[in-house]
Amino acid sequence: MSQVCDICGKRPMTGFNVSHAHNKTKRRFMPNLQRVRVIENGAVRRKQVCTKCLKAGKVVKASRTSGRPTK
Repeated sequence: MSQVCDICGKRPMTGFNVSHAHNKTKRRFMPNLQRVRVIENGAVRRKQVCTKCLKAGKVVKASRTSGRPTK
């Protein structure tokens, strides 16, 4: 599964681990992605959304009962 936010497209970034002796080794900074049930075009879908998008209110989270057929 790719580590990409479905809303903003945020991806892993690269950088260095830097030791006290200033030795550098490559590393990856992964985005903080959460699997969320989202209402999109009236349907409930699962998306991987970064926490910045969740906090900014860029998605409408679905409740547990939304999307289920009523009796």
